[in-house]
Amino acid sequence: MVLQSFQVDAFTDRIFSGNPASVVFLEERLPDSLLMSIARENSVPETAFLLEEDNMYSLRWFTPDFEIDLCGHATLASAHVLFSWYKFKGEELLFNTRSGLLTVKREGIGYAMEFPLREAKDAILPVEIYDALNIKPREVYKARDFLLVYSKREEIEMIEVDRTIFDEINIDPGGVIVTAPDVDFDFVSRFFTPQATILEDPVTGSAHCTLAPYWAKRLKKNNLRAKQLSGRGGEIECRVGAESVILWGKAVIYSRSELYI
Repeated sequence: MVLQSFQVDAFTDRIFSGNPASVVFLEERLPDSLLMSIARENSVPETAFLLEEDNMYSLRWFTPDFEIDLCGHATLASAHVLFSWYKFKGEELLFNTRSGLLTVKREGIGYAMEFPLREAKDAILPVEIYDALNIKPREVYKARDFLLVYSKREEIEMIEVDRTIFDEINIDPGGVIVTAPDVDFDFVSRFFTPQATILEDPVTGSAHCTLAPYWAKRLKKNNLRAKQLSGRGGEIECRVGAESVILWGKAVIYSRSELYI
């Protein structure tokens, strides 16, 4: 079996920046164990698997460690390949996922993705996460992921995580978002995942399902510009609605290959 595969840098218009994702096109459903092996072999933060069916695409996302329920950058990467390489004729793509039906539309020079809003509530931070951070947060909330709020961008840039403590946590905390207000953007962030092969995610679309409603309420504005301060970096524009978040970004194809399975 030969599968078409692309590597795409998402939430950027330049290769070697943003968040890399592999996009693999399936011709039939394959065992989860095989999908997991492909994701490990790809060794990027996310591998998206697409299968066309019923006038839409089934979409699943795998890290090198496990399947996840929502991924922004790999969804953006998938849409970019369909629109730009395969010349999808419509203006809107529909993806069937573990988080329900997701739509992606062409919008200007990028794409607008409608994702579920995940508002965070007050929470207590597990001691393993608290002790692993060299700078402690001012506020702690949780949706799928922990949301840790700081005072300024410089703190986000200087945060270091002690993995020997961080990875000792014995519950599934989701991810850990750290965020602060900024001068050039409405807010900045970084994203860490305990016990994951890749500790820090370069640009995390799904985290903005929680970040955007928090900052919309705090800043009293529904249109927001965000930057993720990883080494690769990336930018996301967010529009907050009553029940959903529109994430807008760009993507660029880095490579195309064939997988011999």
